[in-house]
Amino acid sequence: MLRRTTGRLLLLLLVITGSAGTIVNNSISKADRKYALNLMKESQKDLVKASKGLSEAQLEYKAAPDRWSVKECVYHIAASEKMLWGMFENAMKAAPNPEKRTEIKVKDEELVMMVKDRSKKNQAPEPIQPKNTGYKNLEGALADFKDTRTAHIRYMRTSTEDMRNRVVQLGANWMDCYQLYLLIGAHSQRHTMQLNEVKAAAGFPKE
Repeated sequence: MLRRTTGRLLLLLLVITGSAGTIVNNSISKADRKYALNLMKESQKDLVKASKGLSEAQLEYKAAPDRWSVKECVYHIAASEKMLWGMFENAMKAAPNPEKRTEIKVKDEELVMMVKDRSKKNQAPEPIQPKNTGYKNLEGALADFKDTRTAHIRYMRTSTEDMRNRVVQLGANWMDCYQLYLLIGAHSQRHTMQLNEVKAAAGFPKE
């Protein structure tokens, strides 16, 4: 009887703490969680595919002196992944501020499309410009990106934190932390698109 009671108590504890595999917090819906995970996984797959099997000449090619090469695009994506995640973590450490939700003017999908819109160009901050990232080769940058992206995917799979009721301001835009998470995935998509533009340039080496 004691063993049976102890077993029931342990099972109850596992369910309460989420260790039994059930996410008990409803701060985001199942659909939101699935959307975010698909964005992160697909954008990672796209980057790896786009940068695979290229020669050093192809990795280094620039369509113009002020344009980035394929390698530099990857450096920027990898460095940005860490910087943006640091912003996300800091925002999640702050107290919930649901009263600020009225400041949010864009829906989730709209935010993703805005970030991916290559018709609007901005200068990257100095620390995440390719020359300042500290990466020495494509392999190192990609490995770092994969490691951090794996951790970010794991977070979304298991997190019970309240992402919707923590609202931050980035520039002129307000967003909740779930949207900030989406921004990270959309940002890598944006620069993978840039990488593919380099490969499509007329002067891109054939091999």
